[in-house]
Amino acid sequence: MPQPELHQRVEAVRRFNRFYTQQIGVLREGLLKSPYSLTEARVIYELAHHERTTATHLSGELGLDAGYLSRILRGFAERGLIEKRPSETDGRTTLVWLSARGEAAFAELNAASRGEIEALLAPFSEEEQRRLLDAMGAIQGLLSAPTEHRVPYILRPHQPGDMGWVVHRHGVLYAREYGWDETFEALVAEIVARFIREYDPAWERCWIAEREGEPAGSVFLVRHPERDGVAKLRLLLVEPTARGLGIGGRLVAECTRFARRAGYRRITLWTNSVLHAARRLYEREGYELVAEEPHRSFGRDLVGQTWELEL
Repeated sequence: MPQPELHQRVEAVRRFNRFYTQQIGVLREGLLKSPYSLTEARVIYELAHHERTTATHLSGELGLDAGYLSRILRGFAERGLIEKRPSETDGRTTLVWLSARGEAAFAELNAASRGEIEALLAPFSEEEQRRLLDAMGAIQGLLSAPTEHRVPYILRPHQPGDMGWVVHRHGVLYAREYGWDETFEALVAEIVARFIREYDPAWERCWIAEREGEPAGSVFLVRHPERDGVAKLRLLLVEPTARGLGIGGRLVAECTRFARRAGYRRITLWTNSVLHAARRLYEREGYELVAEEPHRSFGRDLVGQTWELEL
């Protein structure tokens, strides 16, 4: 390629880079009006997409200097955004993941980013939006790096609108898969309404699994109303299209980790014998069946089961 033509193309790419970085606001002091720089926000994003990872792995994925990343992670630890522990298979390696506070920070960044992009797209027609996305896809396809090793979902705290989704999807899926009637949906609605009215973040938590921008699962951990030191696991659900990705096991494990940090002595849950997949998850986590009895609920003859996990 003649040198003048190559120079023109280089300058065109640089000009686009300057234009686009200004458009999406990465030059501002805090990304998306947050206290985080662009690099810090990207590290939070990557952590949200890994169940557990290491600084070495993050450094390689992001192309960040190991010392620079170490300083970022140290700052995150001081702010309570991450948790760390030595690897069980290699004591020289430290695993790192987002804490509850880190998950909340990611949720805020994620929502702000979506809002900003929605505002960016809003002035354009459907055809103009398609042209823009096609052009972006072409750039990404030509410049894309090798596939990144990350879990294909994130976990985040609940947001406005999530409770409606939880009620709706429980009603739909349990009717479709088990033939339960609308009284089950009513029970779920009562549970989530009580959770919102009485929510105590020091003792209770809801996790929403999100995949490709859409809810894919849920679980709740709440105080037992009658037993001190006991938490209740409730409303575990994974969308059929997201099953097999480890979401259910991770949701159950997050309840265990949070319950231990909060100081609970035990977790209890009530389920039914027909929910075979959920029961296998509880057994793998260490829950033990402590009671069962037949009952007539949700338009079906069922066998209710109580499972408990000592912490």
